[in-house]
Amino acid sequence: MFYNEIFLIAKQMVKKRQDITGLNCIKGASGKAIVDGKGIKDSWKEYMEKLMNEENEWDLKISAEVKEGPADCIRMAEVRAVLKKMKRLKAPGLSGLVAEMIQTTGDIGIQWILDIVCLQCSDVVGWVAGRASSL
Repeated sequence: MFYNEIFLIAKQMVKKRQDITGLNCIKGASGKAIVDGKGIKDSWKEYMEKLMNEENEWDLKISAEVKEGPADCIRMAEVRAVLKKMKRLKAPGLSGLVAEMIQTTGDIGIQWILDIVCLQCSDVVGWVAGRASSL
């Protein structure tokens, strides 16, 4: 009897964790419930066509200042704040480093990150400048 109860509980747990693969019904544009597969598909198609083809009103009064020159530098305090917010015990990324490794290095690790980021930014700025001069 005890094994039957365990089997029943395990079966219920498996059933609860199954993904829902389809919808049983949706409400159409008219407000009525649609339950057949073709009707659901047609309703979604109609909704997406309406959504993608409606025009948004715009008054053309948007202005933005153009910033020229080098990008703002990232400060050590910003990197330190981001490192503080990083979650611990997460899997490493492509570099193989985890947050704890960088956090324990202190200012040396922060400077290392800044050097890498600045190197990448200077490469991008150089590439953009080269492309602009070729036009």
